[in-house]
Amino acid sequence: MLRRLVSRRTLAAVGGATALTAAGGYYYLNSGPSYPPSTKETRRPPPPRTPPSREQMLNALKASGTNPDVEFDLLIVGGGATGAGVAVDAASGGLRVALVERDNFSSGAYLVQTKLVHGGVRYLQKAVMELDYEQYKLVREALHECKIFLQTAPYLSAMLPIMLPIYKYVHSSALEEYPELTLSQILASAILLGWLQNVRHPVGKENMESSYLMSKGKALKAFPMLKQEGLVRALVYYDGQHNDSRMNMALIMTAVQQGAVVANHVEVTSLDKNGIAGKIQGAWVWDALTGQEWSIRAKGVVNATGPFSDALLSMDNPNHTPIVQPSSGTHITLPNYYSPRTMGLLNPATSDGRVIFFLPWQGNAIAGTTDMPAEVTATPLPQEEEIRWILEEVRRYLSPDIKVRRGDVLSAWSGLRPLVRNPNAASTEGLVRNHMIHVSDSGLLTIAGGKWTTYRAMAEETVDKAIEVFGLQDRVKRGCVTEQLRLVGSDGWSRNMFIGLVQRVCSLRPGALRKC
Repeated sequence: MLRRLVSRRTLAAVGGATALTAAGGYYYLNSGPSYPPSTKETRRPPPPRTPPSREQMLNALKASGTNPDVEFDLLIVGGGATGAGVAVDAASGGLRVALVERDNFSSGAYLVQTKLVHGGVRYLQKAVMELDYEQYKLVREALHECKIFLQTAPYLSAMLPIMLPIYKYVHSSALEEYPELTLSQILASAILLGWLQNVRHPVGKENMESSYLMSKGKALKAFPMLKQEGLVRALVYYDGQHNDSRMNMALIMTAVQQGAVVANHVEVTSLDKNGIAGKIQGAWVWDALTGQEWSIRAKGVVNATGPFSDALLSMDNPNHTPIVQPSSGTHITLPNYYSPRTMGLLNPATSDGRVIFFLPWQGNAIAGTTDMPAEVTATPLPQEEEIRWILEEVRRYLSPDIKVRRGDVLSAWSGLRPLVRNPNAASTEGLVRNHMIHVSDSGLLTIAGGKWTTYRAMAEETVDKAIEVFGLQDRVKRGCVTEQLRLVGSDGWSRNMFIGLVQRVCSLRPGALRKC
């Protein structure tokens, strides 16, 4: 009997299990984000710099229309996430860049979103269960870009744990046939996502925390508002969260820092074409603040207007077939007692099969989103039925003693998702999964679709295409540097910076330390 217990096979199995456990423990302890050490050099703020005034910017734009020597390499139309990202990439590469935005920066209809830098748990679910390699590539790209978000704009982005409650049953009319299978798919995808966030590959681990399971008791301690009935345990995974409007402004300011000329409230009224070849050589613009109109000359024009892409494409070709198929997403803001301040919630099985997030945001909680067909408009408005649908879904996951009231809604907003069709694809093909770059016969380069998470990769691809199409190879001074380029506001920032600021303010007020 003893010989059987200490046989070579048994010893090998025990030794292998021990080694595997030790390796797993070592991996777990060494997983997660690695923050660079704070030194005196990294804490030193950058030298003060005053950007050019709006008048100086407008004068530079006007000069290009009259002086061929100051012609721009690229004119970017649209100052949202995509347009600003393209401007940063092009200007940091040495190109002479102009950017105009019809409204104010960060006011676009597509900017009001869930504030998440998605790692792609839903994409991964499709990749695993449908063996779709393209979806898997989207996940890897999203994770890589999420890591870059955390590194290049650390003061505007951070990791957010998101809880996925596991119940004995799933309330979902859309998933009645196989609710357990669908939920298990999402759980498996979230666990695999956590592994991918820390797996090593040529660019290193993706600087994110690993997923982990929580018992029912720990889940209720972390999220006391959660409904207890039927709760078995919970899975926590990590996504990135960022301030989208401030991120947009940081990109604009970084583009200016790199030499780009930008102006808001400047609208393109028509495209300037060469009379012989019919190629675009710039655009006529109108300044809504001064009422002036002038032309901007550029070797290439980039259409980065998001949901409004068809407007510029129609200027280029009146017979253009629309490519944008917008959908609206509504979010609501609720008081902070609806959610913990450091953890979000994902409901993967709503009453109609959609996904809803419930997230802490600047002292309150936001919930959303919906997905409804919409018309392209500059100011999309949330519909009452969408607000009530979100409240009903929130009510289903919270404790019964919490009264979810319509009067608790502090604000509501709606944004547009610029889903697009590729004009070069067959009519039977559906919407593009990520983004699309299209060059018209006259030379208008359009970048459409995509999402905040992958704005940088989209910009890099767009600039590479622009260099090729517009013959700017001799104008480029360096390759793409946006993976390492820290945005304005990041230099000198550290996670403990607020402590020094508080102490400095208190030291300037003698006798006020106790108040601080």
